[in-house]
Amino acid sequence: MAITRLLIANRGEIALRIHRAAHEMGIETVAVHSTADADAMHVRLADHAVCIGPPAARDSYLNIAAIISAAEVTHADAIHPGYGFLSENAQFAEIVETHGITWIGPKPEHIRTMGDKVEAKRTAGALGLPLVPGSDGAVSDPAIAARIAEEIGYPVIIKAASGGGGRGMKVCNSPDQLETLMQQAGSEAKAAFGDATVYIEKYLGNPRHIEFQVFGDGEGNAIHLGERDCSLQRRHQKVLEEAPSPVISPEERARMGGIVAKAMADMGYRGAGTIEFLWENGEFYFIEMNTRLQVEHPVTEAITGVDLVREQIRIAEGKPLSVTQDDIEFSGHAIECRINAEDSWTFAPSPGLVEMYHAAGGMNVRVDSGLYTGYRIPPYYDSMIAKLIVKGRTREGCIMRLKRALEEMVVAGVKTSIPLHQALMKEPDFIHGDYTIKWLEEWLASRDG
Repeated sequence: MAITRLLIANRGEIALRIHRAAHEMGIETVAVHSTADADAMHVRLADHAVCIGPPAARDSYLNIAAIISAAEVTHADAIHPGYGFLSENAQFAEIVETHGITWIGPKPEHIRTMGDKVEAKRTAGALGLPLVPGSDGAVSDPAIAARIAEEIGYPVIIKAASGGGGRGMKVCNSPDQLETLMQQAGSEAKAAFGDATVYIEKYLGNPRHIEFQVFGDGEGNAIHLGERDCSLQRRHQKVLEEAPSPVISPEERARMGGIVAKAMADMGYRGAGTIEFLWENGEFYFIEMNTRLQVEHPVTEAITGVDLVREQIRIAEGKPLSVTQDDIEFSGHAIECRINAEDSWTFAPSPGLVEMYHAAGGMNVRVDSGLYTGYRIPPYYDSMIAKLIVKGRTREGCIMRLKRALEEMVVAGVKTSIPLHQALMKEPDFIHGDYTIKWLEEWLASRDG
């Protein structure tokens, strides 16, 4: 079924990204927004706009009834959830489909399966994905937990079965800490996600975070579009991403890509997804799957030439994948810097008036942002205000272009993370691609010291 009017159930740069893809396909857009986002760029550009509530996300962007009502009054025939907010809410996906509206995303049952970390791990194992050694499922009995930890060896990590973002996660180095840390992780998980369920895994000492972009048509066909390296993280939040990874060989890419694509085909997966791994000493370990578009999808677009949002919309219309695995060619190197409205060194949020905005430009430089001069960044949402994506023929050339682009980019009136990225570009470890998920926090701590 051809989509003619698409409601974008999101805000900020991803809402603008979806609007642009839709318009290039001849599809009208509906922007929903909180009162705080009335002057947002995607609201200004959309064909229709509906205010769905006050600033708090729970009263607007997480308000399912308000979003469905907006779709009905504007006669939208499809909803794209973007990322974050309701994008991985299986109930929302089911409600959308129940109302006869096309859901631009995976099947609700796959969202639900992969949203439960324990069930996701079980499913991934059954599909042939390599797993981190650990419990087969949830663990509540300290005695059983102690036996599992002894078998796989300390240190272990206790993780919340629901949610993410580093909450409900505790690293345990010895048996005498285990019961206390299980209780703490469970309490954090209960407070953050309403679910105290935890499980145990082997704690990998110094891995990289490698994720594979996958796409399925829901009919048993699936492809991969290579990997992204997302190891530069602070408090489990990604800061910079690149594709391809500096440590993954073409042979490894083809091997693991084939494994993840087959898993998605066997699952009957529909739409875009990302399978995330920890990588250490040449081995991949599945950690989770995100059943949505990722923030860092532009680096994959840069090196493959595939428009992932357009592909999402095509699949939702019931069309086949526009490319086969043999069509995918990896060209050059791409890096994305997440530009946040926050102090580069204290990470304190810095909302407020953008007194002047100038986006970087030039060959193979892309800026995804809803900023403009005179825009007031609201204090209610995530601090990311722009993504700077640069491509080069080589990684070295990409870094040089990125240095230049960061010098050009101006966001005056608020503090941003641009100085942080500029400092990273000068670091020998980053320049040589020699970093892990622990590197950034250790580097920041050494600066403080």
